Amino acid sequence: MSDSSTRLCGPFVGGEPVAASDGRTRKLVNPATEAVVGTVDGGGAGDVDEAVRDSRRAAGEWTALAPPERGRILQDVAAAIREQQASLAELEAADAGKPISDAESEVESLARYFEYYAGITDKIGGETVPAGDAYLGYTRREPLGVTGHILPWNFPLLLFGRSVAPSVAAGNATVVKPAGETPRTAVEAARIAVEAGLPPGVINVVPGSGTDAGSALAGHEGIDCVSFTGSVPTGVAVGRAAIENVNPVHLELGGNGPNVVFPDADFENAVDNALAAVFSNAGQVCSAGPRLLVHEDVHDEFLDELADRAAEITLGPPMDDPDMGPLISETQYGTVRRSIDDAREAVGDPVVGGDVPDREGYFVEPTIFDDVPNDATIAQEEVFGPVLTVTTFADEAEALALANDTEYGLTAGIFTEDMGRAHRFARDVEAGVVYINEWFAAGVESPFGGTKNSGIGREAGEEAIRGYTQVKAVTGAIDR
Repeated sequence: MSDSSTRLCGPFVGGEPVAASDGRTRKLVNPATEAVVGTVDGGGAGDVDEAVRDSRRAAGEWTALAPPERGRILQDVAAAIREQQASLAELEAADAGKPISDAESEVESLARYFEYYAGITDKIGGETVPAGDAYLGYTRREPLGVTGHILPWNFPLLLFGRSVAPSVAAGNATVVKPAGETPRTAVEAARIAVEAGLPPGVINVVPGSGTDAGSALAGHEGIDCVSFTGSVPTGVAVGRAAIENVNPVHLELGGNGPNVVFPDADFENAVDNALAAVFSNAGQVCSAGPRLLVHEDVHDEFLDELADRAAEITLGPPMDDPDMGPLISETQYGTVRRSIDDAREAVGDPVVGGDVPDREGYFVEPTIFDDVPNDATIAQEEVFGPVLTVTTFADEAEALALANDTEYGLTAGIFTEDMGRAHRFARDVEAGVVYINEWFAAGVESPFGGTKNSGIGREAGEEAIRGYTQVKAVTGAIDR
């Protein structure tokens, strides 16, 4: 990947880079240093048209390949990604500002998604249908055609793999619109895939703004399904655009996960996970656990340890490999700081953090607010930053009521040695993903998605294949 840190990034269509039609460029800034690290040539509606046409051409060729051959190609893609882990990680760290070890882990997740779905290509089957002795009934699972993928900036490579790999494995071609802040790794991933043997056009990438490229992709008549990860308002707009074309839509719209700690929990494990749940990736994680619900019997001891540990978290630029990096942009930095300032007025000063270090970059200290009423704005809104709220509860019933008192329903977690209690909570909590005694416990094999305002549909695992295929029912008389 020669000179990848500075060269112009633009659309990647038909297996090669192409110039964007409208000539709009955007400087890419490393949020840890505020240094310009590259330039993106943003696409618009015309570029999306070209990418969709090319993907429709490629879809026929790709679908016609025998499933085992598609699987072998995706295995080769996974291997090629691993071979270029170092360069991809450096690019991701520069664009997103995240610690280099986190970026390396994200590249491995990208490879793992392609590896996992490579093994599914020849296992996508239908069912027999009980239609009586005179008939044979069965179903086929068939690819949708061309799917559109609008990706966020918090985990550009991981979410590329989670969204694109299952669609491609199911026999679809794809058009990807990466986030404006972090487009370069999507282009590189597509290039690596083509060089590894993926037919050109199966993955096309059009960088650009949500207003230009994103809206054009969401509402394009040549797209057969739209996958979007981002905010609720934008997701609603994407869903409306997709339904105008009677297209299915996957919406992953964030969360505000409750993390519940009971007195019988493994204390150190619960503290470790409470910190990881909210301060990983500077809190810019839809599956984070920013609402900590602690039983009143252990609240004081737990909070003291939590605050001491949070105060030791190191901040810094990616290649120093700190514990925590910056927020993605000046805009997000301002949003999080306003949330903290508003919370100070509403619930008092944080027990730790709440300030910004005197250094370059969009850094905010790990921040913990205690004794936060569950109806406080800071507890109800998705801050998407390194901010934790702590609320106490007295018993299981109150913990569940507090956990469910939110418009979101993506993730929830419980820390307890009582497995009956843990599985009662898992049964009754309003969330699409539940973690027991380890936050972020699920891997690529487990379906991911939410309830309520957290979205529609599931990514990851075998469920993703169902979302990127359609069922055809066939029934025939066997005695005629």
